[in-house]
Amino acid sequence: MRRETSRPSLRLRQSKTCPECGSERLITDYETGERVCMDCGFVVAEKIAAREPEWRAFNKEQREKRRRVGMPSTFTIHDKGLSTTIDVRNRDAAGRKLSPKQRAQVYRMRKWQRRVRVSNSRERNLSMALASMSKLCANISVPQPILETASIIYIKALKKQLIRGRSVEGVAAASVYLACRKCGVMRSLGEVAKSAGLDRKKMGRCYRFIVKELREFIPVPPPSHYISRLSNHLGLAGNAEIMAQHILRAAKKMHLISGKTPMGLAAAAMYIASIIVSDRRTQREVAAEAGVTEVTIRNRSKDILNSVDITVKL
Repeated sequence: MRRETSRPSLRLRQSKTCPECGSERLITDYETGERVCMDCGFVVAEKIAAREPEWRAFNKEQREKRRRVGMPSTFTIHDKGLSTTIDVRNRDAAGRKLSPKQRAQVYRMRKWQRRVRVSNSRERNLSMALASMSKLCANISVPQPILETASIIYIKALKKQLIRGRSVEGVAAASVYLACRKCGVMRSLGEVAKSAGLDRKKMGRCYRFIVKELREFIPVPPPSHYISRLSNHLGLAGNAEIMAQHILRAAKKMHLISGKTPMGLAAAAMYIASIIVSDRRTQREVAAEAGVTEVTIRNRSKDILNSVDITVKL
Protein backbone atom coordinates (compact mmCIF):
# COMPACT_ATOMS: atom_id res chain seq x y z
CA MET A 1 0.00 0.00 0.00
CA ARG A 2 1.48 3.33 -1.10
CA ARG A 3 0.05 6.70 -0.34
CA GLU A 4 1.49 10.15 -0.93
CA THR A 5 0.77 12.75 1.70
CA SER A 6 1.66 16.39 2.00
CA ARG A 7 -0.04 17.55 5.20
CA PRO A 8 1.49 20.40 7.18
CA SER A 9 1.36 18.61 10.57
CA LEU A 10 4.22 16.21 9.85
CA ARG A 11 7.13 15.51 12.16
CA LEU A 12 10.44 13.94 11.21
CA ARG A 13 11.32 10.73 13.05
CA GLN A 14 14.37 8.53 12.60
CA SER A 15 13.74 5.93 15.28
CA LYS A 16 12.73 3.16 12.81
CA THR A 17 13.51 2.16 9.24
CA CYS A 18 11.20 1.60 6.30
CA PRO A 19 10.67 -2.17 5.63
CA GLU A 20 10.31 -1.46 1.90
CA CYS A 21 13.43 0.57 1.08
CA GLY A 22 15.34 0.63 4.39
CA SER A 23 15.22 4.41 4.66
CA GLU A 24 15.26 6.06 8.08
CA ARG A 25 13.47 9.20 6.89
CA LEU A 26 10.06 8.52 8.39
CA ILE A 27 7.41 11.12 9.16
CA THR A 28 4.30 10.88 11.31
CA ASP A 29 1.01 12.49 10.34
CA TYR A 30 -0.96 12.96 13.56
CA GLU A 31 -4.13 13.97 11.72
CA THR A 32 -4.46 10.62 9.94
CA GLY A 33 -2.48 8.57 12.48
CA GLU A 34 0.00 7.21 9.91
CA ARG A 35 3.78 6.89 9.73
CA VAL A 36 5.03 7.26 6.14
CA CYS A 37 8.42 6.86 4.45
CA MET A 38 9.58 10.09 2.84
CA ASP A 39 11.58 8.30 0.14
CA CYS A 40 9.17 5.69 -1.26
CA GLY A 41 5.84 6.74 0.27
CA PHE A 42 5.27 3.40 1.99
CA VAL A 43 2.86 3.58 4.96
CA VAL A 44 4.85 1.99 7.77
CA ALA A 45 2.15 2.16 10.46
CA GLU A 46 -1.51 3.08 10.65
CA LYS A 47 -3.97 4.13 13.38
CA ILE A 48 -1.29 5.55 15.65
CA ALA A 49 -2.69 6.85 18.91
CA ALA A 50 -1.74 10.47 19.56
CA ARG A 51 -0.12 10.94 22.94
CA GLU A 52 -0.40 14.69 22.90
CA PRO A 53 -3.38 16.69 24.22
CA GLU A 54 -5.95 17.77 21.70
CA TRP A 55 -6.02 21.28 23.15
CA ARG A 56 -3.49 24.08 22.86
CA ALA A 57 -2.40 26.63 25.45
CA PHE A 58 -0.51 29.86 24.90
CA ASN A 59 0.15 30.83 28.52
CA LYS A 60 0.29 29.30 31.98
CA GLU A 61 -3.27 30.29 32.87
CA GLN A 62 -4.74 28.53 29.83
CA ARG A 63 -2.59 25.48 30.50
CA GLU A 64 -3.81 25.19 34.09
CA LYS A 65 -7.44 25.71 33.07
CA ARG A 66 -7.48 23.18 30.21
CA ARG A 67 -5.36 20.47 31.76
CA ARG A 68 -7.43 17.50 32.95
CA VAL A 69 -4.75 15.30 34.52
CA GLY A 70 -2.69 15.55 37.68
CA MET A 71 1.00 15.42 38.37
CA PRO A 72 3.03 12.35 37.26
CA SER A 73 3.88 9.62 39.74
CA THR A 74 6.89 10.40 41.91
CA PHE A 75 8.87 8.67 44.64
CA THR A 76 9.03 11.87 46.69
CA ILE A 77 5.51 11.18 48.02
CA HIS A 78 4.85 8.06 50.08
CA ASP A 79 1.93 6.99 47.85
CA LYS A 80 3.76 8.15 44.66
CA GLY A 81 1.17 10.91 44.23
CA LEU A 82 -1.49 8.48 43.01
CA SER A 83 -4.02 9.04 45.79
CA THR A 84 -7.05 11.31 45.53
CA THR A 85 -7.38 14.67 47.24
CA ILE A 86 -10.61 16.21 48.52
CA ASP A 87 -10.63 19.97 48.11
CA VAL A 88 -10.85 22.04 51.27
CA ARG A 89 -13.32 24.47 49.70
CA ASN A 90 -16.89 23.51 50.57
CA ARG A 91 -18.30 23.91 47.07
CA ASP A 92 -19.67 21.47 44.52
CA ALA A 93 -18.54 20.99 40.90
CA ALA A 94 -20.66 23.93 39.75
CA GLY A 95 -19.16 26.26 42.35
CA ARG A 96 -22.25 26.41 44.58
CA LYS A 97 -21.89 26.34 48.37
CA LEU A 98 -22.69 23.11 50.14
CA SER A 99 -25.46 22.78 52.65
CA PRO A 100 -24.58 22.19 56.33
CA LYS A 101 -25.44 18.49 56.00
CA GLN A 102 -23.26 18.13 52.90
CA ARG A 103 -20.40 20.00 54.60
CA ALA A 104 -20.51 17.55 57.51
CA GLN A 105 -20.37 14.62 55.09
CA VAL A 106 -17.46 16.11 53.16
CA TYR A 107 -15.64 16.78 56.46
CA ARG A 108 -15.96 13.11 57.45
CA MET A 109 -14.84 11.99 53.99
CA ARG A 110 -11.84 14.30 54.16
CA LYS A 111 -10.87 12.96 57.58
CA TRP A 112 -11.09 9.32 56.53
CA GLN A 113 -9.25 10.09 53.32
CA ARG A 114 -6.29 11.42 55.36
CA ARG A 115 -6.37 8.32 57.55
CA VAL A 116 -6.48 5.94 54.59
CA ARG A 117 -3.50 7.62 52.86
CA VAL A 118 -1.27 6.80 55.86
CA SER A 119 -2.76 3.54 57.10
CA ASN A 120 0.17 1.74 58.77
CA SER A 121 3.47 2.38 60.53
CA ARG A 122 5.55 1.85 57.37
CA GLU A 123 3.65 4.53 55.47
CA ARG A 124 3.84 6.90 58.44
CA ASN A 125 7.61 6.36 58.63
CA LEU A 126 8.00 6.93 54.89
CA SER A 127 5.80 10.02 54.97
CA MET A 128 7.87 11.58 57.77
CA ALA A 129 11.16 10.70 56.09
CA LEU A 130 10.17 12.09 52.68
CA ALA A 131 8.98 15.34 54.24
CA SER A 132 12.30 15.62 56.10
CA MET A 133 14.29 14.92 52.91
CA SER A 134 12.28 17.46 50.93
CA LYS A 135 13.04 20.15 53.51
CA LEU A 136 16.72 19.17 53.65
CA CYS A 137 17.11 19.27 49.85
CA ALA A 138 15.59 22.75 49.82
CA ASN A 139 18.03 23.89 52.53
CA ILE A 140 21.14 22.68 50.70
CA SER A 141 19.83 23.80 47.27
CA VAL A 142 19.95 20.56 45.30
CA PRO A 143 17.72 19.81 42.27
CA GLN A 144 14.65 17.57 42.17
CA PRO A 145 16.47 14.48 40.75
CA ILE A 146 18.54 14.35 43.96
CA LEU A 147 15.35 14.17 46.03
CA GLU A 148 13.99 11.43 43.75
CA THR A 149 17.22 9.40 44.09
CA ALA A 150 17.30 9.90 47.86
CA SER A 151 13.67 8.76 48.13
CA ILE A 152 14.44 5.55 46.23
CA ILE A 153 17.44 4.89 48.51
CA TYR A 154 15.33 5.38 51.63
CA ILE A 155 12.58 3.11 50.29
CA LYS A 156 15.18 0.38 49.67
CA ALA A 157 16.50 0.79 53.21
CA LEU A 158 12.97 0.65 54.60
CA LYS A 159 12.18 -2.55 52.69
CA LYS A 160 15.34 -4.18 54.09
CA GLN A 161 14.36 -3.02 57.59
CA LEU A 162 17.54 -0.99 58.02
CA ILE A 163 15.71 1.82 59.84
CA ARG A 164 15.15 -0.14 63.07
CA GLY A 165 17.19 1.26 65.93
CA ARG A 166 18.10 4.41 64.00
CA SER A 167 16.51 7.81 63.79
CA VAL A 168 14.38 8.62 60.76
CA GLU A 169 16.12 11.99 60.36
CA GLY A 170 19.58 10.41 60.40
CA VAL A 171 18.80 7.81 57.75
CA ALA A 172 16.96 10.41 55.64
CA ALA A 173 19.93 12.79 55.76
CA ALA A 174 22.33 9.95 54.95
CA SER A 175 20.14 9.03 51.95
CA VAL A 176 20.30 12.62 50.68
CA TYR A 177 24.10 12.68 51.05
CA LEU A 178 24.37 9.31 49.28
CA ALA A 179 22.17 10.62 46.44
CA CYS A 180 24.43 13.67 46.11
CA ARG A 181 27.48 11.44 45.88
CA LYS A 182 25.87 9.18 43.28
CA CYS A 183 24.67 12.05 41.10
CA GLY A 184 27.90 14.03 41.31
CA VAL A 185 26.48 17.00 43.25
CA MET A 186 29.18 18.33 45.55
CA ARG A 187 27.85 18.60 49.09
CA SER A 188 30.03 17.70 52.06
CA LEU A 189 28.97 15.41 54.88
CA GLY A 190 29.36 18.22 57.41
CA GLU A 191 27.21 20.58 55.33
CA VAL A 192 24.37 18.06 55.03
CA ALA A 193 24.59 17.19 58.74
CA LYS A 194 24.54 20.86 59.73
CA SER A 195 21.50 21.60 57.52
CA ALA A 196 19.69 18.57 59.00
CA GLY A 197 20.60 19.56 62.56
CA LEU A 198 22.42 16.28 63.21
CA ASP A 199 25.76 15.25 64.63
CA ARG A 200 28.33 14.68 61.86
CA LYS A 201 29.69 11.45 63.34
CA LYS A 202 26.26 9.88 63.86
CA MET A 203 25.19 10.76 60.34
CA GLY A 204 28.48 9.36 59.00
CA ARG A 205 27.79 6.05 60.74
CA CYS A 206 24.30 5.92 59.19
CA TYR A 207 25.78 6.71 55.77
CA ARG A 208 28.43 3.98 55.97
CA PHE A 209 25.87 1.46 57.23
CA ILE A 210 23.47 2.16 54.34
CA VAL A 211 26.28 1.98 51.76
CA LYS A 212 27.40 -1.36 53.19
CA GLU A 213 23.95 -2.95 53.47
CA LEU A 214 22.63 -1.72 50.12
CA ARG A 215 25.98 -2.49 48.42
CA GLU A 216 26.10 0.86 46.70
CA PHE A 217 29.11 1.80 44.60
CA ILE A 218 30.14 5.36 45.37
CA PRO A 219 32.90 6.77 43.15
CA VAL A 220 35.34 9.19 44.75
CA PRO A 221 34.71 12.67 43.29
CA PRO A 222 37.75 14.31 41.68
CA PRO A 223 39.06 17.52 43.28
CA SER A 224 38.14 19.51 40.17
CA HIS A 225 34.44 19.12 41.00
CA TYR A 226 34.88 21.31 44.09
CA ILE A 227 36.65 24.18 42.34
CA SER A 228 33.59 26.06 41.03
CA ARG A 229 31.84 25.89 44.38
CA LEU A 230 34.91 27.12 46.27
CA SER A 231 35.45 29.92 43.77
CA ASN A 232 31.87 31.14 44.16
CA HIS A 233 32.01 31.04 47.96
CA LEU A 234 35.32 32.89 48.03
CA GLY A 235 34.16 35.50 45.52
CA LEU A 236 37.04 34.87 43.11
CA ALA A 237 37.02 35.71 39.41
CA GLY A 238 36.86 33.18 36.60
CA ASN A 239 40.61 33.34 35.87
CA ALA A 240 41.34 32.01 39.38
CA GLU A 241 39.02 29.07 38.76
CA ILE A 242 40.70 28.30 35.43
CA MET A 243 44.15 28.52 37.05
CA ALA A 244 43.09 26.15 39.84
CA GLN A 245 41.89 23.61 37.25
CA HIS A 246 45.29 23.81 35.49
CA ILE A 247 47.07 23.26 38.81
CA LEU A 248 44.99 20.17 39.57
CA ARG A 249 45.62 18.71 36.11
CA ALA A 250 49.36 19.19 36.61
CA ALA A 251 49.13 17.61 40.08
CA LYS A 252 47.30 14.63 38.59
CA LYS A 253 50.07 14.10 36.04
CA MET A 254 52.59 14.11 38.89
CA HIS A 255 50.49 11.49 40.77
CA LEU A 256 49.85 13.78 43.75
CA ILE A 257 46.09 13.11 43.96
CA SER A 258 46.08 9.45 45.00
CA GLY A 259 45.30 8.95 48.68
CA LYS A 260 44.56 12.63 49.32
CA THR A 261 41.27 14.21 50.33
CA PRO A 262 39.65 15.78 47.22
CA MET A 263 38.43 18.84 49.13
CA GLY A 264 41.90 19.43 50.63
CA LEU A 265 43.53 19.32 47.19
CA ALA A 266 40.88 21.61 45.72
CA ALA A 267 41.33 24.08 48.57
CA ALA A 268 45.13 24.08 48.12
CA ALA A 269 44.81 24.61 44.36
CA MET A 270 42.34 27.43 44.95
CA TYR A 271 44.69 29.06 47.47
CA ILE A 272 47.66 28.92 45.07
CA ALA A 273 45.52 30.17 42.17
CA SER A 274 44.32 33.17 44.19
CA ILE A 275 47.95 34.18 44.76
CA ILE A 276 48.88 33.74 41.08
CA VAL A 277 46.03 35.93 39.80
CA SER A 278 46.77 38.62 42.44
CA ASP A 279 43.43 38.16 44.22
CA ARG A 280 44.84 36.55 47.32
CA ARG A 281 42.76 34.76 49.93
CA THR A 282 44.23 33.69 53.26
CA GLN A 283 44.54 30.06 54.27
CA ARG A 284 42.02 30.66 57.02
CA GLU A 285 39.42 31.98 54.57
CA VAL A 286 39.90 29.07 52.17
CA ALA A 287 39.89 26.53 55.02
CA ALA A 288 36.65 27.94 56.43
CA GLU A 289 34.85 27.65 53.07
CA ALA A 290 36.27 24.21 52.25
CA GLY A 291 35.65 22.71 55.68
CA VAL A 292 39.28 21.60 56.13
CA THR A 293 42.05 22.74 58.43
CA GLU A 294 44.77 25.26 57.61
CA VAL A 295 47.37 22.55 58.19
CA THR A 296 45.82 20.48 55.38
CA ILE A 297 46.00 23.43 52.98
CA ARG A 298 49.64 24.10 53.90
CA ASN A 299 50.66 20.45 53.44
CA ARG A 300 48.85 20.05 50.12
CA SER A 301 50.21 23.39 48.87
CA LYS A 302 53.78 22.33 49.70
CA ASP A 303 53.30 19.02 47.88
CA ILE A 304 52.03 20.81 44.77
CA LEU A 305 54.70 23.54 44.79
CA ASN A 306 57.53 21.04 45.32
CA SER A 307 56.43 18.82 42.41
CA VAL A 308 54.81 21.19 39.91
CA ASP A 309 56.80 23.94 38.20
CA ILE A 310 55.04 26.85 39.92
CA THR A 311 56.71 29.77 41.65
CA VAL A 312 54.63 31.86 44.02
CA LYS A 313 55.44 34.20 46.88
CA LEU A 314 53.69 32.77 49.93
